[in-house]
Amino acid sequence: MFSPLLQSIIEREKWAVVDHESLDELARGNLFSVLLFAGDAGRLAESNDVAVILPELVKTFDNLLVPLVVSRDSERELQRRYRFNAFPTLVFLKEGGYLGAIPRVLDWQDYVHEIAAILTREASDPPPFEFPEGCGAPKPDSVNNWQLH
Repeated sequence: MFSPLLQSIIEREKWAVVDHESLDELARGNLFSVLLFAGDAGRLAESNDVAVILPELVKTFDNLLVPLVVSRDSERELQRRYRFNAFPTLVFLKEGGYLGAIPRVLDWQDYVHEIAAILTREASDPPPFEFPEGCGAPKPDSVNNWQLH
């Protein structure tokens, strides 16, 4: 379930909501798509901020970007596909191919600069997934120090 604010934007702007099954077909039909991974607006205040910013970004880029909102049920599966580690995130696609991602909220000029750069890229595989600092697998030396009793 989306926040009431995001739901009202989806309805007002007539944005499609996609899941892991419908995304590819819809994205391939657009030159540029931007996926909104809103996350849990109850825990993440930035989710509603990005929801409000996105329609303005679409206008700034002359409606070249077609917004697709990722359903809450498909967020984690598609997060693994696009390999990002923070919500909310905007993922940019060209005819369904990955171009780049912008996590969290940026200043307006940073958005404009980053998106302009992203839209000039060729589609590629998403970058390798990176664990946030402090998370991840133990260093090989420390594995030998673990003992089961």
